[in-house]
Amino acid sequence: MSHEPWVKPHGAWLMAHGSSLKMDQLINPISQLKGQLRAPSDRSITVRATLLGGIADGISVVRMPLRCDDTDACLDCMRRLGVEIENLELKIENEELSDTNSPFSIFNSKFIIHGRGLHGLQAPTERLFCGSSGATMRLLSGLISGQAFNSVLDGTAQLRKRPMRRITEPLRLMGAEIDDAAGCAPLEIGGRLTPLQGMVYPTPVASAQVKSAILLAGLYAEGETVVGETAKTRDHTERMLAAMGVPMEAWQADGRYWAKMRFTPSLKPFELTVPADFSSAAFFMVAAAIVPNTTLTLLDVGMNPTRTGLLDALRLMGAQIAIRNERMEGAEPVADLDICAPHGLKGIEVHGELTARSIDELPILAVAATQAHGTTLVRNAEELRVKESNRLEGFVAELHKLGANIEPTADGFVVHGPTPLHGAVVDGLGDHRVAMSLAVAALVANSPTTILGADCVSKTYPGFYDDLAGLC
Repeated sequence: MSHEPWVKPHGAWLMAHGSSLKMDQLINPISQLKGQLRAPSDRSITVRATLLGGIADGISVVRMPLRCDDTDACLDCMRRLGVEIENLELKIENEELSDTNSPFSIFNSKFIIHGRGLHGLQAPTERLFCGSSGATMRLLSGLISGQAFNSVLDGTAQLRKRPMRRITEPLRLMGAEIDDAAGCAPLEIGGRLTPLQGMVYPTPVASAQVKSAILLAGLYAEGETVVGETAKTRDHTERMLAAMGVPMEAWQADGRYWAKMRFTPSLKPFELTVPADFSSAAFFMVAAAIVPNTTLTLLDVGMNPTRTGLLDALRLMGAQIAIRNERMEGAEPVADLDICAPHGLKGIEVHGELTARSIDELPILAVAATQAHGTTLVRNAEELRVKESNRLEGFVAELHKLGANIEPTADGFVVHGPTPLHGAVVDGLGDHRVAMSLAVAALVANSPTTILGADCVSKTYPGFYDDLAGLC
């Protein structure tokens, strides 16, 4: 195995349409990982803070927000709706962070959001372009369904393929005038002069974006809005709404997890520091669990229990992960993680709530499973088919090129391990999590790997390859 500790660009070419540049990435095998890192800040929290800060009564401050393609699209949409958002660069004075390899550790930004109140948004003069951000489109649809003006939400060709009827149908039940293009974007939303109607809605699919779209529409609805899920999904929206003064309740009954909100006439502004994104830190957790001779510390990781399914899964597999310095940042739990390479991982079964709590991390979990002894079976993960790419057939096929013994199933995948991996040319499929997962797998291959279209990581983690190289 090569011990060359670098990750470097391997070439570039122009796309057939437009001037966007696509990059290949060469990943060399490594013998160890060492150091500490603060992964970039949480995308889900940054998007929600941008949206809700825009309709608060007063000025909200968001420290260390994530800047990436998705959050920039959300910023642009809110500015087009008349919200003034100052983006200020600030120096991080935390000496512990200044020693990390991440470019996010030296400079970051602060959003100062001048909220316009629940009914102060302005009619956009053109389409609200959400880029490839499903979170922005789905949550913003709920937020503007109760506005008095017309609007159109659109996105990239990739976003136009993602299912939107899962939000348009419940929003229509609340009284929203919303048209979708055969169940997909663009979405045309008509203005309303009367309030929406609260409702009780058991969701057919466990999705935090569906739940959040309904709850944000509930800000403009008479009465109570109640959403029930078959599995508990991330609750950042509920936590943030509660911190802004919205009466919120949560309970479990009848095999569902329920969230209820009651109408409130205004939202309080807030200040928060966005923690490191668990989903971004997850790639380094798995890297540390499969690369021998590794000692890695991940700083300021968001530890919301609705997000940490991968952590639980890795511990079940035998990974050595210590949690320390636990604390609260605003309404969100945060901690530092120390990870050492284990003596050996073992296969496990992932299903039900654990699947829901790790849905975005299942591709990188599959990488860990290739190095685990025995069989790893993932079930109840049909949602992987409608992410940025088909993360069942598509990602599984790419990982198979590296020698993984993995096959898709009707609702997940099965991996038999451990399997020696070999270098290959693989495709990132235009999917940030696919490209980053393949990069981690390539670290333990027996020869270099080239990832085609590797620049898709800019969706959530523009500095990923630099951070990875800095730990090698």
